[in-house]
Amino acid sequence: MAKLLYSVTMSLDGFIAGPGGDMSWLTEHLGPNPAIDDLLPRVGSLLVGNRSFGGDDPYKDTEHEGEAFGGGWSGPQFVLTHHPPAAPVPGVTFVTDLHTAIAESKAAAGDKYVNVIGADVARQCLEAGALDEILTCVAPVLLGDGVRLFDHPGGTDVKLERLSVTQVPHATNLWMRVL
Repeated sequence: MAKLLYSVTMSLDGFIAGPGGDMSWLTEHLGPNPAIDDLLPRVGSLLVGNRSFGGDDPYKDTEHEGEAFGGGWSGPQFVLTHHPPAAPVPGVTFVTDLHTAIAESKAAAGDKYVNVIGADVARQCLEAGALDEILTCVAPVLLGDGVRLFDHPGGTDVKLERLSVTQVPHATNLWMRVL
């Protein structure tokens, strides 16, 4: 059965996007990463938040703009949104409620991972008890403002178990299981 994995690159101060959703900071930190290279064939589908789907792209102005993982992955994508577009997008299913999005993305993934993209949809999956693991690639940069990895007004205490820690020249990978 598919597991839900939130994978993300984050600045050392906890931001996954800069102010206004800016992703340009990430471009220089996208280099070879064996953890990501090993993960991609094990991803069966994507569950993406609408802001991430329509947001800034670290691959902007390259041949891989608009492609998941810079063209390193292809397959079914499910976008959680309150406002699906009128025109269909090839390979993308727009879903209006979380439980349906989770069920459909898990069915599409089979026994592989559903890779969750987007802080808000990851938070919703966590609150629903559906998020299984988190892979955070910590980039050696401080952004100071932007979209946080995890934001829960009023705070919360989510217990995690470390599965692995690996280092590559441009990041430290932290793989955790949600307890």
